[in-house]
Amino acid sequence: MTPGIRPGQDADADAIIRLIGDCWAEYPGCVLDVDGELPELRALASFFAAAGGALWVAADGTGINGMVGVRPGADTASWEICRLYVAHTARGAGLAHALMDLAEGHARAAGSEALMLWTDTRFLRSHNFYEKRGYLRQGPLRVLDDISRSLEFRYAKPARGLVSQSLDAAGAASGERALARLLHAWGSPGPGSAGAAWQGVSAGVAQGRRALMVAWIDGELVGAAQLGVDERGAPPHRAAMEALLLAPNCDRSMVAHALLGEAEAAGLALGKRLLTAEWPADDPLAAAFHGQGWQCVGRIPGGVRGASGAPADSLVFCKALTSGFPVAEALDVGR
Repeated sequence: MTPGIRPGQDADADAIIRLIGDCWAEYPGCVLDVDGELPELRALASFFAAAGGALWVAADGTGINGMVGVRPGADTASWEICRLYVAHTARGAGLAHALMDLAEGHARAAGSEALMLWTDTRFLRSHNFYEKRGYLRQGPLRVLDDISRSLEFRYAKPARGLVSQSLDAAGAASGERALARLLHAWGSPGPGSAGAAWQGVSAGVAQGRRALMVAWIDGELVGAAQLGVDERGAPPHRAAMEALLLAPNCDRSMVAHALLGEAEAAGLALGKRLLTAEWPADDPLAAAFHGQGWQCVGRIPGGVRGASGAPADSLVFCKALTSGFPVAEALDVGR
């Protein structure tokens, strides 16, 4: 356990209430009414223990400056991260990450397959932190009948293993920062340009023009793929793979296979019968298309820019999503 972090105790109640009150006071309209709305703060360690969870606090010479709790969700396959707070004076030194590591590790050790949390829509700094750790928004807002008139986002991510998933508009929007870092890692001109590119993608998801799939390994976001599903002038039966972006330090072949499979499922769900893709011929990931059963139907000399910026050959792949679909006729191959 990180020095300065220890299991929380009921005797920490006054310090915990002070920490939460100070954090809430940074946001207009957030009012902490302990006895009226959050009486469990008077004995929070017992509250988490009774729920089958755990509570930790961080302390320095001036008192408690951080905390986090974790407990099983409605189903024991999902655990909820709760009450993550770090004092203003302790931010930027990795304390929030250390606390989150403890909570996530405890949940994984207990068998959790997924992690989730709720966060007030006003806590923008917290949203940025959660998104850095691979959490994405899911589902509708939660409306609390409290004096702060709270609205909360639900954030979630897989806890373990390789997991791929198609995102809705909320998930796509909340993934912009993490996906921009992926794009920047592969040579985007800068984080700002990468962020603008993904804002366009999330807008396309909201408008029904894009399908966006992502992949995690042990809770870390490591890959993304997108389909163009409603492009002007495109045949209605067809969708095009427009990006397959993977983290440099992951098993790229394994993640590519997962994302291609997720793209096929997304295409079927959207009523598409054929997927197409153009990919650099000299990229090792071209093998992932072959391995996933995509058919190579052509080679375009100088079809893409290589790593050096010079023209490089590309391969054209397609994948029929319904049995007996006439791929050659649909692509007008040889005409």
